[in-house]
This record gives sequence, structure tokens and C-alpha cells, in this order.
Amino acid sequence: MKDLQQLFATFKEVKVGVIGDVMLDTYMWGHVERISPEAPVPIVSLDKKEYRIGGAGNVALNLHSLGAQAYVLSVTGKDEDSVNLNALFAQCGINVQYCIQSTSRITTNKTRIISRNQQMMRLDNEITFDLNREEEAALLDKVEQFIVAEKPDIIILEDYNKGVLTEAVIRSVISICKKAGVLTAVDPKRKNFFTYKGVDLFKPNLKEVKEALNMLFTDADHALLESIHAELHNLLHHRISFITLSEKGVFYKDGEETKLIPSHVRNIADVSGAGDTVIAVAALVYAATKDVYLMAAIANIAGGLVCEEVGTAAIDPKRLLEESELLIQ
Repeated sequence: MKDLQQLFATFKEVKVGVIGDVMLDTYMWGHVERISPEAPVPIVSLDKKEYRIGGAGNVALNLHSLGAQAYVLSVTGKDEDSVNLNALFAQCGINVQYCIQSTSRITTNKTRIISRNQQMMRLDNEITFDLNREEEAALLDKVEQFIVAEKPDIIILEDYNKGVLTEAVIRSVISICKKAGVLTAVDPKRKNFFTYKGVDLFKPNLKEVKEALNMLFTDADHALLESIHAELHNLLHHRISFITLSEKGVFYKDGEETKLIPSHVRNIADVSGAGDTVIAVAALVYAATKDVYLMAAIANIAGGLVCEEVGTAAIDPKRLLEESELLIQ
């Protein structure tokens, strides 16, 4: 087993690009004392308002938290939400010089209203149509500039179905990375699930796999997961399947190497953002070590840890290291 302290220390040398849909998460915390006289709804008296980085940006936030050099490549609107989001990126030391702004789009903002640690309502301000050809070309130009200038170790394609990762962008990014010798990792969504052909690391969750392959099953054992990998590989010709199984843990297969790693007992508070943490940790560990078991084991622990926090939260590297040293044999 590798020296995990030494591994975590090497994260600062790894450069990771995150391409996908960035968002601004707005949290409005308050308390409820009465029902509105105008309609049968609670009146929330606001106590505080907080902005956080969401979507693909949360992947970058997790990477930065672990010490990696994180870069975001995306398209946002030219609006106040973009200003607020970029200010958060700057505060966190995440590089956004390869992002572009478009007057034809708005920056996705998801506003959550919370009382007594319970989410009461979510308001989504967004558009989800695909980038136009000019925006695609501008983003791909930034990707090529990024690879030449920064020489990243791995690029994560983080898809939230908000229009940044179009079929043309996905295919072009994978092709550019292959020519440059840059690893690719994907956190897919249903819309472009089978467009990610030839990537190194493909990380869907089990629900996404069931929907994409139109499969019906109640429980996934190792044999079924192996057959799922085979079917995915026939369609995608990718290298590694890394499937998250919610409370059951994670499964991976790389060539002949395969394992189902069970989850660890947690006090689950909120699962939002767990997928972002898992792909960030998996991509970073794989880029640093090329060790698929270590990648899966540490990412599995990280996903559980962030579920103990309310709202999207970046992984605590100190706690992740302690838990990894304790749980990984």
C-alpha cells in the first residue's frame, strides 16, 4: 500500500481542468413562525444569505481543497450571477481565465430556501439549450489554449445537462486530449451518455446506468455489474468503468481488474454534491497514481464524508486522509 500522506502531498503537483456547467448556489436561511394570510404557504423570515460554488465548479472546489491546481473551462452569462460566481472562484484560488461569457446565456443560479436545516423550496434560474456554434468554437479554442499553456494531467468533463457539454464539444475535447496525451474523466448525464467514446474514466451512478441501458433490476451484484461494464465498453470503448452504488458503495473494472467496494456507515445529512466530490477525488488520485483500486477506495470514502454535511461542501483533506489511513487496507 502506498504511503497515503505522501500521496496527498503530491496532489499539489497535479493540474486538473474541469469542463462543464458551472452554477451559483444561493442559500437563504430563515425561520418560520406563521402561515401566509394570502395563500396556505409558510412565511420564511430570512436570517442570512450565502453564495456557494455549484455544478462543475464544485468539482473544481473539491480539487482545490485537496491541494490540486484546478482550472474551470465553461460558458456563463454576462450577468451579476457570473460576477458573484467568479468572485467566489477568485477567493478559492480556482483559475477561470479559460472561461468565456455569452450575452445569449444566463448564469445558472439555484436558490434554496432553508428553515430548521430542511430545504423548503428551490428556485432555478437557468437556460438549458445547447451552446451555439460560435460559443462551441470559442470554448474549444480555450481548451486548446489551456492544454498548450498549462499541460494538465487530466481533464474532467462534468455534465449537468445545462448545454455547455454539447455533442460537438464532447467529441472535440476527447480528441484534443487524446492527441495531447491528457487523461479524461467523465461524470455523465443521460442526454449525452453515449457520446463519451474513448474516455479513460467513465463514472456514472447506478440509476443513470439503468436508465441509459434500459435495464430493469432491483439489486446489482458483482456479476451484473461486470456485465454492465461489458455493455458499456462495447458502446463507449472506454478504459475504466467506475459506478457509484449509493449506500452500497462503488464498483470498478479496468481490464481484468475489478472490485465492488462497500460503503462505510455514515450519518447521512445531505447527498447533494456527493457525485462532484467522488469524480474530483477519483480523477485526482488516478492522475497521481494510475492505481484504480486506490482511486476507487479513496473516492468511496470521500463521497460518504461529504454526505454528512448539509448542502454542497468541499471535502476536508485532513479528515479524508485520516479516514483513508484507517479504512484502506
